[in-house]
Amino acid sequence: MRPQDIVILLAIVAKGNAPWMMKDIAQETNISPSEVTESLNRSYKAGLIDKSKKKVMRHALLEFLTYGFRYVFPQEPGATARGVPTAFSAAPLDKLIMSTEKLVWPYAKGKERGQAVEPLYPSAVVAALQSPGLHELLALVDALRLGRARERELASLELKQRILNER
Repeated sequence: MRPQDIVILLAIVAKGNAPWMMKDIAQETNISPSEVTESLNRSYKAGLIDKSKKKVMRHALLEFLTYGFRYVFPQEPGATARGVPTAFSAAPLDKLIMSTEKLVWPYAKGKERGQAVEPLYPSAVVAALQSPGLHELLALVDALRLGRARERELASLELKQRILNER
């Protein structure tokens, strides 16, 4: 698995039941169409998408994100930077967790200042700004890879609701 694989799978999940084509995902995530194709092939081999490469295996994705994600894609906050809120500094966790510290993906046009967190994939920040649903999913997975036990538990519950459509 590569980081862009998770971005692509989350972009598909964010679409809900809306039909999509690979070129749509490529455009929305700013990842080349050939890389989207390769990513979906890797995700199929990992059991995270079905053979048609159209249906995300939601339970498997949730299990991977909840229990393995932080070990495969670890992250530590860095220096203060301007950027876009992530993890518990972004919706939906910003309403559940009160914190004086902010975590941001570095982005020159960002409006917040906080500790820098390397985005999962470089184009993920722009993709998140274009899709509030994708932004929430990416922020929640950042909470899984950065957070303490309480933040990870809340992020897991929020991801479960969004990925399994249990709202």
